[in-house]
Amino acid sequence: MSAQYFAQIDANNVVISVAVVTAEFMAENPDRYPGTWVETFFDNPDKTYAGLGFIYDEQTQNFYAPPPPPAIPTN
Repeated sequence: MSAQYFAQIDANNVVISVAVVTAEFMAENPDRYPGTWVETFFDNPDKTYAGLGFIYDEQTQNFYAPPPPPAIPTN
């Protein structure tokens, strides 16, 4: 089996971890992979590969980069 990519998301759908593992291995080892995990795709041009801090959108089933922090004014 080939590796798959999964992102662990928190209650706010923010990515807190990314793992390269098969779905079968995750299912067989729930203690190692607690919480909510969503598949992310490294080689799909229609999907964004998840990174730490990215936000998962359940409607589109895709990940989006977090918004940039507000600019610090310089005087």
